[in-house]
Amino acid sequence: MTNPYFEHVWWLYIMAFFVSFAICLLLTPWAKKISIKIGAIDNPKKERSMHKKPMPRCGGIAIILGFAITMLIMLFFLEDIRTLQFAGFMVGAAIIVVLGILDDIYDLPARIKFAVQAVAALIVVFTGTRVEFIGWPLGAFLETFSVPITILWIVGLTNAVNFIDGVDGLAAGVTSIASIFMMILCIMTGSPLAVVFAATLAGSSLGFLPRNFSPAEVIMGDTGATFLGYVLAVSSTIGVFKGYALLSVIIIIFAMALPIFNIAFVMISRALKHQPLSTPDRGHMHHKLIDAGFSPTKTVVILYVLSAVCGGFAIIIAIRDPRVFVIGMVLLFVTLSIIYSYRKRMTDRETE
Repeated sequence: MTNPYFEHVWWLYIMAFFVSFAICLLLTPWAKKISIKIGAIDNPKKERSMHKKPMPRCGGIAIILGFAITMLIMLFFLEDIRTLQFAGFMVGAAIIVVLGILDDIYDLPARIKFAVQAVAALIVVFTGTRVEFIGWPLGAFLETFSVPITILWIVGLTNAVNFIDGVDGLAAGVTSIASIFMMILCIMTGSPLAVVFAATLAGSSLGFLPRNFSPAEVIMGDTGATFLGYVLAVSSTIGVFKGYALLSVIIIIFAMALPIFNIAFVMISRALKHQPLSTPDRGHMHHKLIDAGFSPTKTVVILYVLSAVCGGFAIIIAIRDPRVFVIGMVLLFVTLSIIYSYRKRMTDRETE
């Protein structure tokens, strides 16, 4: 029996990663200049801003070009990309990008953003990408809701990544980590298109990080953050939801735990306060850590570690080996214990 892992075009995945990384790395200074030229500037806000001076906030253009140029190159090497499904993805991506640029310049109302994102998701759905419920209990019944569930997933994750873009380097780093684990999961399910999506996204996200990590020279803005969430949503729908049946929900939650739990926590918190869901506040996970006394850099590193641990759990669950799961639980406990001990020592030192 042929091992499915060796049926993949490995050199192509490596090429996608490094080409997108190089393009984004080279184009980020240019994206910074474009941001200034078009007036896409993030001015410090008293309560929520992590910056003390205005920041160019359309740096996500570099991530998008790194991803898009690489994917166009991939068209010459991988037949799986030359499909209506890929065309729908690219049209939806173009809508998300234009919306993000306009939002970075004009601060569009939340309702308009959600509506346009839903249109992009609809295009993706009706060109062949949707959550499937084959092998699920009540699968035939759930299939009736496949379209709205897919739209909700794409719009939700698009905004979930945008919600964590509140500290230098956080969204780019977490997306890189999530993309790498997504790539591994998609390799395991045998979905070359989804693997290329994930590898290319990981490369372009990492290529942006050197100029975005604290202290940042440029931030990605809604242009970059919503695009990252959109690509993660579509690649997971193509690669993970179709490969693990009922387990897919648990695997996805672990693979992208930080953006999912952060947006869920924020939405519940605002609902309990009877606030509109689009109301800005300091209720995000990164704000809570900073308010607890961690520096922005330490906050980002802690959330990187948590993202990596949760991504590891996604792989463990996908392997479906109880022994591996037990080992993973032990490693999670040790990691959380180290973080807690470190925080306690820092608190004790501050009180002395």
